[in-house]
Amino acid sequence: MVRCWWLAGLLVACAAAEPRCRQQLRHLQDSAGIAARLPPRLEGRWVSTGCEVRPGPEFLTRSYLFYANRLFKALQFYYWDPSCRDPSYSLVIKGKLRLRQPSWITRGATEADYHLHKVGIVFHSQQAMREVASWINQTSGEGCRGFLPAGRSWAPGALYEVLSARTERDCTAALGFAMHELSLVRVERHFQPLPQPQQSGSRLVEELYLGDIHTDWGERLHYRPTGYQRPLQSALHHVHPCPACGIISRADEHHPPILPARAALPMQLSGSWVSTRCEVRPAVLFLTRYFTFHGNNHTWEGHYYHYSDPLCRQPTFTIYASGHYSRGIPSAKVRGGTELAFKVTRARVTPMDPLTVMMLNSSAPGSCGLAGSWSAGEEQDITATNGCLALGIKLPHTEYELFKTEQDSQERSLLYIGERPTDGSSPDSPDKRPTSYQAPLIQCAAASEEFSNYISLKYVGRKDANGNEALKPLPVAFLLFIALLFLRWD
Repeated sequence: MVRCWWLAGLLVACAAAEPRCRQQLRHLQDSAGIAARLPPRLEGRWVSTGCEVRPGPEFLTRSYLFYANRLFKALQFYYWDPSCRDPSYSLVIKGKLRLRQPSWITRGATEADYHLHKVGIVFHSQQAMREVASWINQTSGEGCRGFLPAGRSWAPGALYEVLSARTERDCTAALGFAMHELSLVRVERHFQPLPQPQQSGSRLVEELYLGDIHTDWGERLHYRPTGYQRPLQSALHHVHPCPACGIISRADEHHPPILPARAALPMQLSGSWVSTRCEVRPAVLFLTRYFTFHGNNHTWEGHYYHYSDPLCRQPTFTIYASGHYSRGIPSAKVRGGTELAFKVTRARVTPMDPLTVMMLNSSAPGSCGLAGSWSAGEEQDITATNGCLALGIKLPHTEYELFKTEQDSQERSLLYIGERPTDGSSPDSPDKRPTSYQAPLIQCAAASEEFSNYISLKYVGRKDANGNEALKPLPVAFLLFIALLFLRWD
């Protein structure tokens, strides 16, 4: 009898898991009620929602204030630690921003020009002052040598000028500093349902997307963004709860924000994880992701849904990949991260629009599935051709990854996977392992609920060669009926 009750519970869990993951993907494809304003309105203060990780790694929080006369004051707070509790130094950036035209490269974005008037730095410890002064004195031009004399004592609260348009002095290169993020702008609005069941209505949330930071430190000073970094949120209209938002909005260069302590979570990959928003990568890639990790045998499956628009409404192609992964070890370079190696052994592609079908059918024989046989909505296995040259997929191959798990303010489990190289290459060697993260995935099914996910996402709504609806997930009532039959037999 015990084993039958266990079976009944398993069947119910499998039935419940599938809708959560599928509903989240549909929620994203329906654009989740998102509206983007063109041209964007920037007036007001925008703040980080947590501790951010930039390539390097750099740990920081941001607070940007835009005025109606196009002037801005941006505060960047840098830290020694990935929890943003141990400040190193703060930058005060003042300048002017002019919005131009909609971007020809990144759909949905607005291009902008900016001019920096001055940049100042405030050190929060003697160690920070010594290290930054050493960088500037060693790597900057003639006008910056001797920026701070060796052995100078730290003066709390003192502000030192590292860039001035008036004197044409610029000592920021040693910091890897650039504000090219301001050259690509997008503002999104959506409404967040009120958290309590007895409350009706919703609250406005506004997010500011600025250009991405190049993953190669040597390129970041010259790079013009085509993707976005983690969005800032309006200090007035942000998600709730957001403990970091208020702390950051009240901070200044002399009093950097100290974010609340958070317990470190062990790396628990098992289960299913899905995108929280339509994601944008450099080189104009819009996509959503869905992964399942099987901890018992260290295998994984991943679905990458690609689109041609910034709201992920117009699908272009889907990639399904699978393989296995290594046991994780703590990262020596990125505190709080875990290093893993992922082997990709199998893949399938489904073209979803005529342009992708035409591109794949034009591929050289033997380079991407069965030549000339691609059609919209029909999946092909590309394992036998060692991948798909037209889509940049090579099989088999290994990627060296960086992962992190944490919980958000609503205690939902989040998974951060390493940021892809900006140049479009693959992290196929240990020296190319990421030092920052992509947008987080949210857990939509626990390890015990993995069973039905792939079947449901692959077949629901699809039709077979005869035009009949393909396999559907079994309804909950039917699964319960099967379970009861087993109970009777016992």
